[in-house]
Amino acid sequence: MTIFVNVVLPAILIFLSGFVVQRWKKMDLKSISTLAVYILTPALVFRTFYDVQLDQQYVFITVFSLILLFVLIIINKVYAKFRKYPRDVESGLILSTAFMNAGNYGAPIILFAYGETGFAYAVSFMVLQSVIMNFFGVYYAASGQLGFRAAIKTISAMPLTYAMIIAILFNLFNIPLSANLYSAVDLVGQATIPVVMLILGMQLAELKVDKVINKERLIYGTTVRMFVSPLIAFIFVMLFPVDPLLAKVLIVLTAMPTAVTTTMYALQFNTTPKLVSSIALVTTLVSVVTISILLTILG
Repeated sequence: MTIFVNVVLPAILIFLSGFVVQRWKKMDLKSISTLAVYILTPALVFRTFYDVQLDQQYVFITVFSLILLFVLIIINKVYAKFRKYPRDVESGLILSTAFMNAGNYGAPIILFAYGETGFAYAVSFMVLQSVIMNFFGVYYAASGQLGFRAAIKTISAMPLTYAMIIAILFNLFNIPLSANLYSAVDLVGQATIPVVMLILGMQLAELKVDKVINKERLIYGTTVRMFVSPLIAFIFVMLFPVDPLLAKVLIVLTAMPTAVTTTMYALQFNTTPKLVSSIALVTTLVSVVTISILLTILG
């Protein structure tokens, strides 16, 4: 109960604020999201990678992210083949289970639970997940039809990719920033987390569970995203020498609900959007309980 009150509840209250305001005022979510994507998040990403001590832990995060993705994709493909699902359903399940909400939801939870050091790991994972999701997510949403081209185009339009690359170069070559310039970037970066949390609440206000949705697919997607994914992470970190804090961060982040961004991809490419949005909403609701329990277990 202490974990829920001190870590999960503060995040839920912020999400709820965005949810209520969106239901009440029907704000232009696209404009606010654009502000976060093109200004706020790149500033946070630049600040994090500029300051962080790059070591083998960050190499591990990269390897872990890719392995987790491919394991989840294989699980979905095997299940879809066994159930003889059409390709669009298979792609919808991949979108729903392979891509977690590590940014809007995961990063603030890690900040509340494990402080700035854990948060630096969370931001790094968030960036990698964003790149992976915007490539493989678009590819599978397009069901392979022009998916590769669409994925490359999406990645090249992501400001946080360039912010990460520039920050890493500045970090590796010890290129200094003036105090005032760094303060400006830092100031904008600090606004990122509360804004993206509010955006998540607003996005959830737009989601609905389809009443005629296939219950088996909904239960399967929820189970893989909320339980199988962190189990894979737990097994992986047990097999390799990982910093204990990083291990906890990765397990918690992989237990996050479905990334709401996947619903936009599913809608854009007509890849079972009702199924994807239903799983995104259900996993977010379930996470209130599961994340509290997981944080209690991990300590």
